[in-house]
Amino acid sequence: MHCFAGVGRGKVRCMKGRFLIGVVVLVLALPGRSEAGAPGGAPAGAVSIFNSYIGAVEARLGEQHRSRDGFLAGEAADSQSEMRVRRGEVIVEMLTPPAGAELTGALLHHWRGTAFAAGARAEDFERMLRNFDGYPKYFSPQVLQAGLIAQNGDEVRGWMRVRERHLMTVVMDSSYEVRFGRLDGQHGYSASRSTRIAEVDQAGTSAERALGSGEHGFLWRMNTYWSWEEGDGGVYVQVESVSLTRSIPRGLGWAVGPFVESIPRESLEFTLRAACNAVRSAGVERAVVAGERRR
Repeated sequence: MHCFAGVGRGKVRCMKGRFLIGVVVLVLALPGRSEAGAPGGAPAGAVSIFNSYIGAVEARLGEQHRSRDGFLAGEAADSQSEMRVRRGEVIVEMLTPPAGAELTGALLHHWRGTAFAAGARAEDFERMLRNFDGYPKYFSPQVLQAGLIAQNGDEVRGWMRVRERHLMTVVMDSSYEVRFGRLDGQHGYSASRSTRIAEVDQAGTSAERALGSGEHGFLWRMNTYWSWEEGDGGVYVQVESVSLTRSIPRGLGWAVGPFVESIPRESLEFTLRAACNAVRSAGVERAVVAGERRR
């Protein structure tokens, strides 16, 4: 938030900016209300609607991934957008439904992002996604720690400690169940579903502890769906993120809404750029190794 120096209007703008920051920090620090029997602190009714929405998203993606034509969706499916992403642009689309996005005590967010990793292959991208131990390197500084819990073929369980820095810093421990699939050697996909998300108080100190659902909780669910398609000398990468968060208190939407909406957009763009950089590096390393073998 920038403050404009000067007299009169400049001072008012500066005071407004500080007021908005205070409002946002206060709202994010408020404990969320949860209904009886709701797992993880989220309202039970909101979780039910989220699960129904996820079912529709996964059914659409399942159909989408059965054919090479239309393997990627949204703006990236047209030729002009393909040219934009090949030039290095990241296309981000907000898919959150206008009706029903506000649930009782919760908000549903749905975003899609598309990018292009020049020089990479589909196998490079899948290998990178499977390597949980490499996430702190690939997605620094957001991912602090990560690791594999268990693996059974294309079914994987992993965990991450993530730090989100905006107007305040939040550290979260989360675990996920991930399933990989592929149409052929050039087309692959994965579905990652959160099984636990807990905010961490005083992370990195001897006093750190996971906060209980009644103490805090902004993010309750996070599902991520990756699709990748090899072509045009690289890999087109697309990710859809569907999350469930605490709702904005009545009357404060004008102040908090833009901030809350900016978080998933910024996070999605960062994740896509970091993933493309990581998989491009893998492609360069593969090319170097192949060249040395030919000598």
